[in-house]
Amino acid sequence: MTEHIKSNYNYFRRMKFKRIWDTIKEAVAGTSQDFTKGSLPRAIFLLSVPMVLEMIMESVFAVADIFFVSRLGADAVATVGITESIMTLVYALSIGLAMATTAMVSRRIGEQKPKEAATTAFQAIITGLSISVIIAIPGYIFAEDILRLMGASGKMVTELSGYTKIMFAGNAVIMLLFIINAIFRSAGDAAIAMRVLWIANILNIILDPCLIFGIGPFPELGIKGAAIATNIGRGTAVVYQLFILFNGKRRIKLSWREVQVRFDLIYRLIKISLGGIGQNIIATSSWIGLMRIVSIYGSEVLAAYTIAIRIIIFSLLPSWGISNAAATLVGQNLGAKQPERAERSIWITGRVNMILMGFISIFFITMPEFFIQLFIQDAKVVEVGGVCLRILSYGFLAYGLGMVLINSLNGAGDTKTPTLINFLSFWMIEIPLAYFLAIIAGFEENGVFISVVIAEIFMVSIAYYFVKRGKWKLKQV
Repeated sequence: MTEHIKSNYNYFRRMKFKRIWDTIKEAVAGTSQDFTKGSLPRAIFLLSVPMVLEMIMESVFAVADIFFVSRLGADAVATVGITESIMTLVYALSIGLAMATTAMVSRRIGEQKPKEAATTAFQAIITGLSISVIIAIPGYIFAEDILRLMGASGKMVTELSGYTKIMFAGNAVIMLLFIINAIFRSAGDAAIAMRVLWIANILNIILDPCLIFGIGPFPELGIKGAAIATNIGRGTAVVYQLFILFNGKRRIKLSWREVQVRFDLIYRLIKISLGGIGQNIIATSSWIGLMRIVSIYGSEVLAAYTIAIRIIIFSLLPSWGISNAAATLVGQNLGAKQPERAERSIWITGRVNMILMGFISIFFITMPEFFIQLFIQDAKVVEVGGVCLRILSYGFLAYGLGMVLINSLNGAGDTKTPTLINFLSFWMIEIPLAYFLAIIAGFEENGVFISVVIAEIFMVSIAYYFVKRGKWKLKQV
C-alpha cells in the first residue's frame, strides 16, 4: 500500500511539473490565451514570464554599457550617467506614449475590435516618430552645452560629448522600440516584445566591446562606440518589429488599410499620453535634480551613484515586466466589461512583485560592495556605491507594489492620477528632502539616497488609496 501511495504521489508530482513546464513554454513561445477569461493567476503567469524575460535582458543592457565604459575611467562613467539622466526625458515621452498606446490598444482588444486596435497602433507609431525628429536636432547641436549645464568637467564636455550627441541623434529607435513593444504587450503578444528586446540587447552586448576597444576589424571609438552599439542594436530590433507588424500572424497585424493618418486618434493618444508623459517627466526630472546635487561631491561620487542606479535598474526591470502584465490585464478586462476581474489582477500581481523585490533586496542589503566591484575597483567609488545600493534597497517592497499600482492606473487610461502622485512624491517630497538632508543637515550624498526611499514609500501609500477608491474603473479611452 505504501509503495502504491508513493507511486501515485510521484505520478502527480511529475504531472504538475509537466503542466508548469508546458505553461512556461507556452508563455515564451507565444499564447493564444484570451486574458479576459479563465484562470486569472494563469493569465498573469502567461503574460509575466515573457515580460520578465524581456526586462531581464533590458536590465542586462542597462549594466552592459556601464560595465564596458567603466574601463575608460570615472569621467566616462559620469558622462554616461549625465547623458542618461537627460535622455530620461526622451524615455519619459516614449513611456508616456507607450502608456496611452497600452490603454487604447488593450481596450480595443478586450472589446474584440482588432482592426481598430491596429489603426490605433499605427497612429502611435507616427506620433512617436514625429516627436523623435523634433528632439534629435537640438539634442545633437547642443549636446556640449547640456553637459556643461549639468556640471560636467571640462574633459567630459570637450572629449566625451560624442556619446551624448549620438544618443540624442538616435532617439527615434528608443521611441519606436517602446511604442511598438507596448502594442505587442497590450494585445497579449508579450512573447514578441520579449524577442525584440533580446535581439536589441544581444547585439549591443556583442558590439559594445568591439566598438569601444577596437576588437578585431572594428575601429577603437572609445565612449562613442558604446552609443553606436546601442543604436545599431535597437535599430535592428525596430526593423524586426515593423516586419512582424506588417507580415506576422499575431493578434495585431497592420495592412495598408491601417496606414493612414487619423488625427482624431492621434489627439486621443496625445491627450491620454500627456498624463503619462507628465508623470515620467516629473519622475525623471527629479532624477536630474538628484544627479545635480550628487555632482557637487565630485566625479567619484557621481560615478558611484551612476553605477548603483544601473544596478537598481537591473533589479527593477523584471519587476516592471510583472507590473506591465497588470496594465494589460486591467485594460483588456475593462474593455470586456469585467472591472472586478481587473482589480483582482492588480492585487495578485502586486503580491507577486513584492515577494520578488523583497528577495532581491536581501542580496543588496547584505553585500552591496560586491555588486559595485563588478564594474569598477576604485575604492572611493566602491565605498559610496555600496552605501547607495544598501540604502535604496530598503525601499524595494514599496517599489514592487508601487509599480503595479501606478501601471494599473495607467493601463486603465487614468494617467492624470499617477501624475499627481508623482508630483507630490518627487517634487514636493524627494527633491526638497534631498537638498535638506544632503546640504543643510550635512548627510552629503547619503541624504540624497535616503530621500529616494522616503519618497517611494509616500508614493505607494497614495497610489494604494486611489486604487482602492476605484474611480479608474469608470475611465473611458
